[in-house]
Amino acid sequence: MNALLIIINILVLFALMFGLFMMQKKHVSFSKRVFTALGLGIIFGFIIHLIYGTTHEVTTGSIDWFNIVGYGYVKLLQMVVMPLVFISIVAAFTKLKLTKNIGKISFLVIGILLGTTAISAAVGVGSALGFGLDGIQLNAGDAEKARNAQLEERVAGVENMTLPQQIIELIPSNPFQDLTGARPTSTIAVVIFAVFIGIAYLGVKRKESEHGEFFARIIDTAYSIVMRVVTLILRLTPYGILAIITRVTATSDYEAIAKLGKFVVASYVALIVMFIVHLLLLSFVKLNPRNYVKKGLPTLTFAFTSRTSAGTLPMTIKTQTKDLGVSEGIANFAGSFGLSIGQNGCAGIYPAMLAVMVAPAAGVDPTSFSFILTLILVVAISSFGVAGVGGGATFAALIVLSIMNLPIAIVGLLISVEPLIDMGRTALNVSGAMTAGVLTSKATGEFDQETYQQPNIVEA
Repeated sequence: MNALLIIINILVLFALMFGLFMMQKKHVSFSKRVFTALGLGIIFGFIIHLIYGTTHEVTTGSIDWFNIVGYGYVKLLQMVVMPLVFISIVAAFTKLKLTKNIGKISFLVIGILLGTTAISAAVGVGSALGFGLDGIQLNAGDAEKARNAQLEERVAGVENMTLPQQIIELIPSNPFQDLTGARPTSTIAVVIFAVFIGIAYLGVKRKESEHGEFFARIIDTAYSIVMRVVTLILRLTPYGILAIITRVTATSDYEAIAKLGKFVVASYVALIVMFIVHLLLLSFVKLNPRNYVKKGLPTLTFAFTSRTSAGTLPMTIKTQTKDLGVSEGIANFAGSFGLSIGQNGCAGIYPAMLAVMVAPAAGVDPTSFSFILTLILVVAISSFGVAGVGGGATFAALIVLSIMNLPIAIVGLLISVEPLIDMGRTALNVSGAMTAGVLTSKATGEFDQETYQQPNIVEA
């Protein structure tokens, strides 16, 4: 009987996917298809949860099949991340788009990412204090105790990690290994490797023009092919979102969310405030924030549902270049650096909130100016090397709490609401990267104002 019910659920998913396909055939806009998929997934997932619960065989069996669509789509995006980053940055050199301002671009992108992370830490502190969050009141169940046992194993390495060591981790020792995404900092390592290839190309072009032109043609051809692959994958976005959000709503532990509701609400208040800060920064440079929201929403929606900044990278870059008027080189720099440096949600708000919550248990006054200032500085500096996948916030929190000599057990106590909060954190991470790209492009004079102001959204 359970097998039959699972098959029925699969057929329902296929029916919903067919409906999205028909919308595409009728040329319904990409953003409308994305939000339709989001709404259908929420309704379908909640119905499954309401009928069977989170642990029933029908739920787990159905989700197992749904993951072929959801996780399969995410894996396709991750498949193209490294080729896209490498080829796009090298192509920016062959197209003479990064030769003059590469130092300024790198400085601005990293500076904006770290600056907004410091602001997000301050916002996290304010939210935690405003809501009166207290980590002492949290209780550990079996899942939380198991999680804390795992965290203890990771702490030893985190405590011994200095800032110079984190910076060294960004440098590639084996670029071919980094092209496989073997390390959390592989994306930044690939960026560095691609920059060296680009600079070498410029030297070869000056001394051996024929070889330089031949290399440029190869890169331009590879770039066209990779971007075509990206376009093909992005067309699957509504189907991926449908499957992913169905899984999230069907398997969420709503009782645990209710118990930790105060922390969830405080987290999302901080995330929303920080998103407003992004919009204010755009307004400060005389850009209409409404255009940013309208054009960036499909990308932010996918980041929200998938919980992976790395998997969202192709959409992050394409949204910047095709919709927001950012130059290709800057879009790749901002998107790639944003995966491991200065993640506003995972490396900024989350660690700061946890530090404020556990400070009283360590005999520290979380309202003191010295504590808050130290915390903001530690959060900003330690935001180097945070992985752009699920779990990056946990790693960032471990680093910050360890450096501040605060207890780390609270990280495990929040395991039941981690997925829900991580959705918002990931969307904010991506927004931070796109904001850095727009602001940097504007500051360096490589911004296409007309593209940014166009009301239409380029279809994927």
